[in-house]
Amino acid sequence: MKLIPLLLLALALAPAAQAQKKPAPTATSAQKMKQYIDGLMAKMTTEEKIGQLNLVSVGFDVTGPVVSKDVDANIRKGLVGGVFNTYTPIAVRKLQEMAIKESRLHIPLMFGYDVIHGHRTIFPIALGLSASWDLKAIEQSARIAAEESTADGLNWVFSPMVDIARDARWGRISEGAGEDPYLGSRIAEAMVRGYQGPGNDMTQPNTVMACLKHFALYGAAEAGREYNTTDMSKQRMYNEYLPPYKAAVEAGVGSVMSSFNDVNGTPATANKWLMTDLLRTQWGFQGFVATDYTAIPELVEHGMGSPEQVAAMALNAGIDQDMVGESFLNYTAKNLQSGAVSKAQLDAACRRILEAKYKLGLFTDPYRNVSTERATSTLMKPEFIAAARDIARKSMVLLKNDRSALPLKKTGSIALIGPLANRQRDVIGSWSGAGDWHQAVSVEQGLRAAAPGLKITYAKGANIADDQQMLDRLQAHGGELELDKRSAEDMIKEAVQVAQSADVVVAVVGESQGMTGEAAARADISLPGQQLALLKALKATGKPLVLVLMNGRPLALPWENQNADAILETWFAGTQAGNAIADVLFGAYNPSGKITATFPVAVGQEPIYYNHKNTGRPYTGAKLDKYKSRYLDVPNEPLYPFGFGLSYTTFTYGKPTVSKATIGPAETLTVSVTVQNTGPLDGEEVAQLYIRDLVGSISRPVSELKGFQKVMLKKGESKTLTFRLTPDALKFYNNDLKFAAEPGDFQVMVGGNSRDVQMVPFKLAAR
Repeated sequence: MKLIPLLLLALALAPAAQAQKKPAPTATSAQKMKQYIDGLMAKMTTEEKIGQLNLVSVGFDVTGPVVSKDVDANIRKGLVGGVFNTYTPIAVRKLQEMAIKESRLHIPLMFGYDVIHGHRTIFPIALGLSASWDLKAIEQSARIAAEESTADGLNWVFSPMVDIARDARWGRISEGAGEDPYLGSRIAEAMVRGYQGPGNDMTQPNTVMACLKHFALYGAAEAGREYNTTDMSKQRMYNEYLPPYKAAVEAGVGSVMSSFNDVNGTPATANKWLMTDLLRTQWGFQGFVATDYTAIPELVEHGMGSPEQVAAMALNAGIDQDMVGESFLNYTAKNLQSGAVSKAQLDAACRRILEAKYKLGLFTDPYRNVSTERATSTLMKPEFIAAARDIARKSMVLLKNDRSALPLKKTGSIALIGPLANRQRDVIGSWSGAGDWHQAVSVEQGLRAAAPGLKITYAKGANIADDQQMLDRLQAHGGELELDKRSAEDMIKEAVQVAQSADVVVAVVGESQGMTGEAAARADISLPGQQLALLKALKATGKPLVLVLMNGRPLALPWENQNADAILETWFAGTQAGNAIADVLFGAYNPSGKITATFPVAVGQEPIYYNHKNTGRPYTGAKLDKYKSRYLDVPNEPLYPFGFGLSYTTFTYGKPTVSKATIGPAETLTVSVTVQNTGPLDGEEVAQLYIRDLVGSISRPVSELKGFQKVMLKKGESKTLTFRLTPDALKFYNNDLKFAAEPGDFQVMVGGNSRDVQMVPFKLAAR
């Protein structure tokens, strides 16, 4: 494989052109596309059609064990449909020119990349973005990522990941929106809008095609272990896991990526019910489906057949493009000869790839305004950096703040302790793609810039991990950890000495970026290494103890919650992490984030989530009530419930009211609640509305999010918020998979999180 050197690009100063809203495609434009594709396919050989199904990896970043071979020769033969892991204008133009000038039919390539939470300007990880509950900010992050990635030669991004995840052991919980299908659906829509632009007009030079992943159920991997099997009823699929995928399809997402796990016993990549019956027939998806990395050859390990057989299975299931595995390239001709696949199936897959290129405008302009000049004027320009800082602040969640430990004063002295306090590499998180951690702002840098008159003394205190096996695994895959060779005791002793001479201790603790993301499951989700021992020693000094958490998953933090004076969850906050954290710690920004994945008391509670079903023996809290659904050693309740987050001010909710005690099956219920800022500062609150269906033909969750509003309230100000519960909000998929609302008793609940709510009953009448 010929590797293409990276082009070093200057920071941007000038704005990029903004996408102009265009009308949705008309029947005439669809007909023009059909005519064009018909004409092109009439000229294509079988081999060239198969070539469009081949997605190869070329460039700087590989996420699996295989690197595509003979890429140059295959591009010239028309045997490559798309390339991923290659970006920069020079690299992209070189390969595109090869396809346009040297292949027989001059069919352009698509260029894709893992643009997950920003391209060059890195935003908070997706779990952090979701904690903002700010759909406009989330859409803006995707819009900026599209601006930058297109300027860097890309036209396809492998995002959004919308997998519902309820097990914090799973490393890729960091890459999604958490545990709730309603919030996950709204975020999926926002991300698609941000990437694909107004009206999904992907011909614009600053829009990209989004790729919905991982279809489907990937976040339900058993034991929270990457690539593991998944098994659930169809009722659970339709009601709890499928809604965000469906929302993205309805938002017009251009492509879908298959998941590694099995669904109903058949791996997704070979699952015709999933890819054709559900995705295309039931949901009407019109785009193309690509596999995840080497997923087709991996079907052999699943026990699905020989390499030749699984290639036929995947194509017949409805897979259109094979990422890196080259199974289609190697076996489709043979499978056509044997009758294992049909010419019609090959033509359908080829057509969908060509249609995607048409929708991207690549047949009109295969270079999509790719130039070094545009890259220089776009990447990391000042307004993008400012947006990254603002969005990072919105993602942070104040989990505890006793005795007003926060915000900090800018006078006096701080002991800045912890292995993550000066780490630039970790703040941009995993899946940071083309992001340059050297341009990121560490916590120490942010604090010093925000308070130049404050005395800040730093001590590392502990390594991020001490287990040699863990360290070896992290370092082997880009961990870039800087290990202190001193003993744990000596490091803690130094940290205590620094703490004793300061007014307050700010301890920056958590995970390294390599401990979350793909293939980063953890069986123990407490603080790794000697960090807890460090915190206990710091607590013993008697100094106020402020924890700044940096992590990509919910952590088990029972001692920390009991003993720290304040806890600020910052996730991996991106390029501007340090400045954003300083803004929150010093009170320049009043935190407003709310967690979207439940934090457990202990890992043994996993998977734990708010919208669970009840049991016939629910535990009510009686200590000696033995024969109930409970643990002997820890409570059932989480440490921090879904939707939880504090502020530097306080908010009080009035009793919610409903427009009618009983509504008809076609009526909308109006729910009103007054929220007052009763604290000392202006602040934002996320008011959340939940329902409970008390009696159903199948068991129903104890609570379901159905609406939220983020509202700014000045000190002392009150606002009456109005929510509208439409008939669809009361519907669910029953045993027959019919989406319907059932008459009976309901509850509507409103509050600042899923636990602290006030309830009002109402009824749904029969027809």
